[in-house]
Amino acid sequence: MGASGDTLSDAFVKSEVNNGISTITFFHPASNSLPGNILSKLSDAIHNAGEDLNVRVIILKSEGDRAFCAGASFDELLAISNETEGLKFFSGFANVINAIRTCPKFVIGRVQGKAVGGGVGLAAAVDHCFATRFASIKLSELAIGIGPFVVGPAVERKLGTSGFSQLTIDASSWKTANWAAQYGLYSEVFNSSEEMDDAIDSLAKQLASSSPEAMSELKKVLWSGTEGWDTLLKERAAISGRLVLSDFTREAIQAFNK
Repeated sequence: MGASGDTLSDAFVKSEVNNGISTITFFHPASNSLPGNILSKLSDAIHNAGEDLNVRVIILKSEGDRAFCAGASFDELLAISNETEGLKFFSGFANVINAIRTCPKFVIGRVQGKAVGGGVGLAAAVDHCFATRFASIKLSELAIGIGPFVVGPAVERKLGTSGFSQLTIDASSWKTANWAAQYGLYSEVFNSSEEMDDAIDSLAKQLASSSPEAMSELKKVLWSGTEGWDTLLKERAAISGRLVLSDFTREAIQAFNK
């Protein structure tokens, strides 16, 4: 679900546009966990790339080799003191997912390593996701007394109810990258980051030379039925924001954090 040891001064979100391809990269020293400021910067970067006329396609990636994203920041979870703060924090995940959903450009995901909790949500929310064989996944939220409520709709949309329920109920087990690909989370799994990057580069260049209007209309079709997610994900964020205040969750996070 998350990671500890947050050093916010080292964390970043950066965007780079080259030949119609916007590459959005995020980093946090605690296994690329996602504190509120990183979530806010991510949603802004995706929104801005969606509005930029020079951008045809977006690549979403994280820095480093073995951890794509450790999910929510444990330190920020422990700092939540009331339901309003809880809603605000978990709404950060909702905002990123909805930014990807409503962006008129395709978003390609690059998952080079393990993804936990909100990291699985990011991988599920992108339109097309590549991974390496090291990109195992886990939804560990239930183990700390909450649940993958905000990312759930995105994960279930990609993996189906069966895959989503397996991940949710068995919250302590890792599923392999190949398992994730079989259930539709990853489009392809590569033996190395180099092979994956070649495939991403090839697809991104192909999409950058495709019709922006056609891609925008196709994206609407692919996301049909999710129009209510602005409301749904905020409602889910409120559930997580309430549960995170429980004694069970606080004790579980502290135990994980040791």
